[in-house]
Amino acid sequence: MVFLYYILLSILYILSLPFLLILSFTKDKYRQSIKARFFLYKNKLKKSDIHFHVCSFGEARSIKKLSSNFEDKRITCITQTGFLEAKTFCKNVSFLAFEIFIPFWFSPCKVLVIFEAELWLMLIFVAKLRGAKVILLNARLSDKSFHRYKRFSFFYKTLFSYIDEVFAQSALDKQRLEELGAKNVIEYFNIKAALSSTVQKIYKKVDKKIILFASTHDKEEELLLNFFKPRKDEILIIAPRHPERFEKVEEFCKDYSKKYALSFDKFSNYGENFNSDKLSSVFLLDTLNELVNFYSIADIVVLCGSFIKGVGGHNPIEVAQFNKILISGPYIHNQVSLFSMLDNAYICYDIPKLREFIDTCNKAVSLKFKPNLNLITDHIKALL
Repeated sequence: MVFLYYILLSILYILSLPFLLILSFTKDKYRQSIKARFFLYKNKLKKSDIHFHVCSFGEARSIKKLSSNFEDKRITCITQTGFLEAKTFCKNVSFLAFEIFIPFWFSPCKVLVIFEAELWLMLIFVAKLRGAKVILLNARLSDKSFHRYKRFSFFYKTLFSYIDEVFAQSALDKQRLEELGAKNVIEYFNIKAALSSTVQKIYKKVDKKIILFASTHDKEEELLLNFFKPRKDEILIIAPRHPERFEKVEEFCKDYSKKYALSFDKFSNYGENFNSDKLSSVFLLDTLNELVNFYSIADIVVLCGSFIKGVGGHNPIEVAQFNKILISGPYIHNQVSLFSMLDNAYICYDIPKLREFIDTCNKAVSLKFKPNLNLITDHIKALL
C-alpha cells in the first residue's frame, strides 16, 4: 500500500507543479514554505535525537515547553508562521518536505513526535523504517473528522501500525483512535493547557475598559461589529489571526470608525515606541507576538475563530492564565477539551446580543487544574 500511495503522490506532484511555481512567487504567505517543501530550496534536515513535527503557529507554540526538556532536537513545520515561531526557541528548524521527497530528505532520529493531526504516512513510515520510535501527541478526532477517517479506515489502519504510542486528549478521542487501529493509546489531556505564556513587554493599564477581539478570521470582524460599538469609556482592539489579512482588516476598521465617528490607529504606526496611552477607540493589532502582552491589559477577551463555521475556535488557556473575562462563540469543536478544563468561560450563542453579553459577563476565567508534561517527557526520554 505504501508503494501505491507513493506513486499516486508522485503523479499529484507532477500535475501540481505549474500551480506551485506560480504560488511560490506571487503569495508572500507561501513564498518561502512552498519553495522549501516542494522544491527543497534551502531546506536541509539535520540529524538529531528527537524530531518534533507540527503544523502551524499554535502547534509550534504548544511544544515550546516540552521541547525545552531536550537538547538534541529538531522541529519541522508546514506553515511560514509555524516556522518563524519555532525559530524563536529552536535553532534546528525546517519545513516538512513534500512526501515524495521524504525518503531521500529524511535524516535519522531516535524519536519522532508528531502533533495532533499531522498524519503524513511517508514521514511516519520512513522514520520507522530507519529505526525511530513514533509518538502521536495531543491526538484528537472531532465528530466530522472521525466519520471522514472511517471512510478510509484501511489507510489509517496501515498508518497507525507504524505509530508506537498515542497520547489522546480525552477518553472519547482514545476510543475513536482505537477504532481506527491505533495501539498503545493513553488518555491524557490537551497539552496546550500546559502552555505557559510570558509577557514580553509591560504596558500600562489605561482608565478605559479594553475589549480585545483576539484571533479574528475573514468575515468575523464584520459579523461581530454589526452588533457591537465601543462606548466612550471603552477601547476596542482587533487582532487578526493571519498577517496577510492585516491590510484588509485595516480598511474595514477605517470605514467602521468613520461611520461611527470613532478614532482609529494601529500598532505598526508605533512599533517599539508604542505605549498604551496611544490606544484609540478602535485599535488594530497588526503584528505577531504581541497578543499575549495585550491579554495582560485587556478587561474582556472575545476569542474569535469561533463565531463562524469551519475554524473550530482557538486556544483559551492563555486568556485563563491572565484571569480575564473570556467570551467565545459557539463553534469550538477543535477546542472542546481545553474549554472543559476551564471555569467561567462564557459562550455567546446569540451574536446579535453580543453587546448585552459583553455588558453582563463579569467572572474571570480560570483553569480547574494546572497540568504538567512529566509523563510525556519521561516516555520520550525512555526511548532515547
